[in-house]
Amino acid sequence: MATIPLFPLSNALFPAGVLHLRIFEVRYLDMIRRCIADGTEFGVVALLAGNEVRSPEGQEVLADVGTLARIDAWDAPMPALLQLRCIGTQRFRLVSSQLAKYGLWMGEIEPIPDAPPLPVPAPLQPCADALGRLVAQWQQEGVPADRMPVAPPYRLDECAWVADRWCELLPLPAADKVRLLALMDPRARLEAVRIALEGPQA
Repeated sequence: MATIPLFPLSNALFPAGVLHLRIFEVRYLDMIRRCIADGTEFGVVALLAGNEVRSPEGQEVLADVGTLARIDAWDAPMPALLQLRCIGTQRFRLVSSQLAKYGLWMGEIEPIPDAPPLPVPAPLQPCADALGRLVAQWQQEGVPADRMPVAPPYRLDECAWVADRWCELLPLPAADKVRLLALMDPRARLEAVRIALEGPQA
């Protein structure tokens, strides 16, 4: 088990996912500078209650599953502002958490093993095809690679990768995203995506 700094967000990060952050709160500026200096990762956990920016009356409730984030690129346009591009690495279970100095959350975590790569099952292939069309559209529109909502390599033949990208992109409630992140079977995650993409049936 390891103890790491946590970054609560209203959205969930999945393995191989891209996360763009603007850091301006003291509690995170300090933490991110340490991560950059040491080459260490931090944990992203979804907020089930409370706000990303701390308020005196706010009460943050953290999800019990999250994903480690590696800082891929950063910039400091102003002294008290950091702009980051992060990549999700490994899922973890949050065993315990506590508030540290300046209101920074620290968490004791256990890694969740990655599922072996699985091909996209034929009935779920339309989910992969739709994601492929979306990536092609962004490319045709000239979206720079470092601003894309998804990062290469585009593993459109891999069940977990396709499911995870849709889980990040779809406007699902935080609690639903956490439930999907916790699923061990990527096929079950992609099936849930298929249902969400098709919408309510008449």
